[in-house]
Formats: sequence, C-alpha cells, structure tokens
Amino acid sequence: MLRLTEIKLPIEHPEGEIEAAILKRLGIPAEDLLGRIVFKRGVDARKKNHILFAYTLDVELRDEAAVLARFGKDPHVKIAPDTSYHFVAQATQPLAERPVVIGMGPAGLFAGLLLAQMGFKPLILERGKAVRERTKDTWGLWRQGKLDPESNVQFGEGGAGTFSDGKLYSQIKDPRHLGRKVLTEFVQAGAPEEIMYESHPHIGTFRLVGMVEKMRENIIALGGEIRFQSRVDDIEVEDGPDGIKQIRGVVLSSGERIATNHLVLAIGHSARDTFEMLHKRGVYLEAKPFSIGFRIEHPQSLIDRARYGSNAGNPLLGAADYKLVHHAANGRAVYSFCMCPGGTVVAATSEPGRVVTNGMSQYSRNERNANSGIVVNISPEEDYPGDPLAGVEFQRRWESRAFELGGGTYQAPGQLVGDFLACKPSTVFGEVQPSYTPGVHLTDLSTALPDYAIEAIREALPAFAKQIQGFDMKDAVLTGVETRTSSPVRIKRDDENLQSLNTRGLYPTGEGAGYAGGILSAAVDGIKVAEAVALSMMQTKN
Repeated sequence: MLRLTEIKLPIEHPEGEIEAAILKRLGIPAEDLLGRIVFKRGVDARKKNHILFAYTLDVELRDEAAVLARFGKDPHVKIAPDTSYHFVAQATQPLAERPVVIGMGPAGLFAGLLLAQMGFKPLILERGKAVRERTKDTWGLWRQGKLDPESNVQFGEGGAGTFSDGKLYSQIKDPRHLGRKVLTEFVQAGAPEEIMYESHPHIGTFRLVGMVEKMRENIIALGGEIRFQSRVDDIEVEDGPDGIKQIRGVVLSSGERIATNHLVLAIGHSARDTFEMLHKRGVYLEAKPFSIGFRIEHPQSLIDRARYGSNAGNPLLGAADYKLVHHAANGRAVYSFCMCPGGTVVAATSEPGRVVTNGMSQYSRNERNANSGIVVNISPEEDYPGDPLAGVEFQRRWESRAFELGGGTYQAPGQLVGDFLACKPSTVFGEVQPSYTPGVHLTDLSTALPDYAIEAIREALPAFAKQIQGFDMKDAVLTGVETRTSSPVRIKRDDENLQSLNTRGLYPTGEGAGYAGGILSAAVDGIKVAEAVALSMMQTKN
C-alpha cells in the first residue's frame, strides 16, 4: 500500500472524484488502481468561499514499486505505515495474582480492556455507578440541583469524558499508532466508522453511553471483573530495603482488602480525596500547571459564518469549531479550551458547595449555541507554590466563590461579554440564552477569578474578535467557573517501566496522573500502562 497526502477536492464532489484524483496524481490508468482507503479527511477552510476536503489516502496498485520509484523524492507519496496493533504479551497459563485497575474513565477502561485481551483478567474498581445509573444522577444535578458526590460528571463508568463533546483527536506523539487501536475498539463498540478517518472526530454523550456498556461486556466476557460503587480509601505498601515501596493491596471504603502487586491508578483529575491519601502514604507527586477561566457562549450561526462564510450551514461541514490563543500583556496565555460546537454548558462539580462548568455536545451538534472554555494558564511556581496539593485548594477556593456568586445554589454566576468588558454587572440576558442548568445567575464576574486572569481575559476577547468576527458580541454570555481543565497534580512515574518513582507496582495513568488531556490521549496512555503491567507480570511469573 502507498499513502498519498494532500489530495484536495471540493466538499460536494462526487464519490468517483477520489479515484479520478488518484489516477491523475499518480499518472496511472484505471486498471492499475486495485483499491483505496480513506485514511484521513480534513477541512481546508482557509478560503471561506472555496472550502475543500483534504484527503490522506492509502492505495493498492498493480505495480507499487514502479510508482514509488517515480515519486521517490515526493513527500506526499510514501509507503503506508503499518497501523495495526500488536499485543506485547499474552497470559497463557493461570497467574498467581491479577492486576487491579482503579477508575473506569478512558485510561482505566482501556487499561482494563487491554489487560483482559491479553489474558490477565483484571479487576476494575470504580467509585461511581454504571453509566446509565450515573447518567440519572447527573441529570439530578442539572435538573433539580441535587448533587451525588460519588456519581456525577466526574465520577462513574466512562469518566468525565462521557459528558463532553466526545472529541477523539489529540496532539500527542503516537509513533505506534495506538490511537488507531482506540478508534478501532470504539467502532467495534458502536461508534460511527467515520471516526477512523475524520481529522477531528467526535462521538457525543448519548453514543458514548452505549459504547462504554459494550466495552464493559467485552472485558467481563474475557474474564475481567468490574465492581461499581467501590471506592478505594487506602493502599497497602511495603517498605523495601532500597527505600522504594512496593504495592501490596488496596482497602475499599467497605473495609475489604484486595491483594495485588500491580495497581493501575486511573483516578481522573477530580479524585481529590485519593490525591490526599496518596500524599499521606508517601507516594511521590507534585503540583503541575493547569488553567482556569469561564465558559463563553455564542450563537452557533455566528461561528459558522465566521469560519465558513457562504458555506455556513452546509451539512457536509457541520457545526464549525475554533481554536484561539492570545498572549496578554501581563504575561498570561489565554486560549480556547474544549470547544463544543452546537452544544451546552454543563454543571461539572463533584463536591458540595462548589460550582464548576464544562462543555458538552451530542453527536448531531445541533443545539443553538457554541461554547468553549476561555482559560488562562497558571503555574505552581507563581500561583500556588509549596505543597503538592496546593493546586487542589486553589481550585476549591474559586469553585466556592462561584457557588457564592451564583446565589448559594448550584446556579452558575454569569455575565454578558459587553458588561464584562465595560466592568459593570449584568442584569438581563440579550440575544444569547445560556444553556447551563440548573441556571445562570447574572452578576459581576470580576471577583470570580484572580485579578490577573480577569485582566488577561478582558484583553483577549477583543483580540479573538479579530480572528472570529463577533466573538466579543455584547450579548455573548460568560459562565463561571472553569477550573477542571486538567489535573492539578502529577503522580510522577519512571519513563521506562511507567511505575511510580518511589512505589513499585503502582502505575499512574491518564488525566488524573497528569499524563493525558482528553479521551484519546487518556485511552492511549491506558494502553501503554496495560502493556507495562503485562510485561512486568510475565517477568515476575518467569
């Protein structure tokens, strides 16, 4: 197979145009083209009124060697790499122990799935509920203002990514194409096949629910075990002669002890009580940078026109997205985060008396508003120095302030962009009606974040309007606060064996460990850790 890149066609081209473009590009007759696969399809929208699809194609030819020789120096005609997944180990005999996975977000789900596929029969412990029960609890907060601290947007089967846009793209380096393994498993679980080739694939919440259930069934069928409402309150470690600890087991909130020498820690970025427990047990962790800000909502039609011009509304393009960054005069970077086309702003707290926002879209992306986080970078050295858990307390402080500004309920504080820029409170909504439930309480957001963040965002919004016309429209709505952009801690691990720096047998993974930032990257990291566990268990056995 050969791989062709940068094959561009009008967005409304006939199906046969792809074959015609291949023949023209390679200068071959039709009978020499034996087959073709769309490996990737992106949108080239640099010219709004002449938008193109940009294809990466894998083609099978009658004489590939001759074609490759003719295009030897062309960077857009190369041998197609092997993107299939190859297991690193296989358990063929009964093992003395089984690995334990804590958490069933993307990292834990894929760590458990890969361990099961390799024959290691993992036990997965999830503090929250199964995904459909969890969905009911989540709607309880959104519709009735009732929070279940153990079953919400952050905790439960599927992890925080279940209630998001379901984005399946990442900027991670992936030389082994582990991302293809993730996408393949998702398609087998019910995701649309287009996620295999779209450059910015997404699934949406409703589809994710059914997919997670099918993957759970697969793990169980392969000999794995999954326990819900099983919070791990402690770990058991044994001191080694070299000063390095060794994992020996976990203790559940019920008091039950489960022995294991291989523990995958896939706890997510909001498991603050677990961070505290690990710190007390002497597991090495450190504070890491993250970002804070607000959610902003515009009419989706405004974003479509700004990005696609006369092609706005074309169903082949769908709802437009954006990615923005501004470097403020005070030294802070302000950027768009987790942009959700045609979506909603959602309540994402996991602790009583605090307000947290996030964004979510369904597969159709057909809601009225577009929303995105507008967030400011912060760092432990400058903003929360000292303790490894100082970032957690920093988050809590501003989430509690948002709860107070929202009226002491789970309503979120909000402000119109025009009023925010004019430094005056908002009293009435305009053209944009906010989507956040349990509701938005209009106020003055100037005290909802640190002064440097407010200053940087006020500078960034007009700057963003130079890239997307109308971005600073006066009736656009800001909703606070966005604090869970990533984990405030990193549970550091060895680069080679992926175990904790000072605790053997402990494998931190995913967003909560500080090694991922989204569904795809967390799932890929879960695969890497599963491979490390499998290799270690095989060595221990031998």
